[in-house]
Amino acid sequence: MTTKIINIVDQREASSKSVTSSTSAHTPFFSDTRGRVLRDLRISVTDRCNFRCTYCMPKSVFGKDYLFLPQTDLLNFDEITRMATLFAAHGVEKIRLTGGEPLLRKNIDVLIQMLSTIKTIDDKPLDIALTTNASLLFKKAQVLKDAGLNRVTVSLDSLDETTFCAMNDVDYSVAEVLKGIEAAHKVGFKSIKINMVVQKGVNDKDVVAMARHFKGSGHIVRFIEFMDVGSSNGWCMDDVVPSAEIVHMINAEMPIVEAKSNYTGEVAERWTYADGSGEIGVISSVTQAFCSSCNRTRLSTDGKLYTCLFSQSGHDLRVLMRSGKSDKEIADAVGLIWSQRDDQYSEIRTEETARMKKVEMSYIGG
Repeated sequence: MTTKIINIVDQREASSKSVTSSTSAHTPFFSDTRGRVLRDLRISVTDRCNFRCTYCMPKSVFGKDYLFLPQTDLLNFDEITRMATLFAAHGVEKIRLTGGEPLLRKNIDVLIQMLSTIKTIDDKPLDIALTTNASLLFKKAQVLKDAGLNRVTVSLDSLDETTFCAMNDVDYSVAEVLKGIEAAHKVGFKSIKINMVVQKGVNDKDVVAMARHFKGSGHIVRFIEFMDVGSSNGWCMDDVVPSAEIVHMINAEMPIVEAKSNYTGEVAERWTYADGSGEIGVISSVTQAFCSSCNRTRLSTDGKLYTCLFSQSGHDLRVLMRSGKSDKEIADAVGLIWSQRDDQYSEIRTEETARMKKVEMSYIGG
């Protein structure tokens, strides 16, 4: 995996733009080369996970001898909070904590409490969300809520026990995930999202059952097209179930109506049940690319910035922090990175690009 070490002085001299003036306090970062303004930061807090989902961390790669990052390589909570504060001061409004499995990070509630004190450029609290496999959610739901977490997304790829165990590959039961979702609901999390990655011939038969189970619950199921994230999941276009087919399957059983997006850059296409009993979403990164409105970036567990989920390389911000660079210098570097961003992977995806070596999803989150 290639990593770019940023030399701020050289970058400044090489750039024809004035990064300094564009990243002064409480002003947004540059728009990128396609006019996209950064609003959403995904932070991976650990590269470890207790599942071995076949589309993310297959055992063939992430086996018992796999070497995860040493603790000293991980950003500590002060470093994560510093970066989040810097990004919020320049336009980021939402932060999502990811992994690996973020609830494996010791004292994650302490980090959430630290992040909850950060304000956006509009002097509003950050919107803090977390994506989890829910294996620890039953135990931690209350402490997460108390710490200031705003939203929870749970990964659940099937309600069928055999299918789900085969996909998570550690024999973790559906019942335990549902228990975690219920616990999160009871402590006050609203509109919990449930993400289902759909693979043809694997769990596509379970789409309607998933929609039906959560219909009327207040939770939102989002059906995600199987993507070629990383280089370990054996992605093939033939394994993709287009979102249009998913919508057709659900609509045939429970009529749905297309709804407007909640905000610019929302990745899920929204559909509401015709009887008013809730909504679903479909995320169509393969068949209906949304690169043109993508306003998010990702900070890896060890402090590297990735401007696309399908990136081949990142920019090392940890080395800047640990070498004593000021917030201003780091903001200048990030502003320059973003201004040069031209990512459009999903728009140009081919079977050939899918085989390129890319950063693993477990390293930068989804």
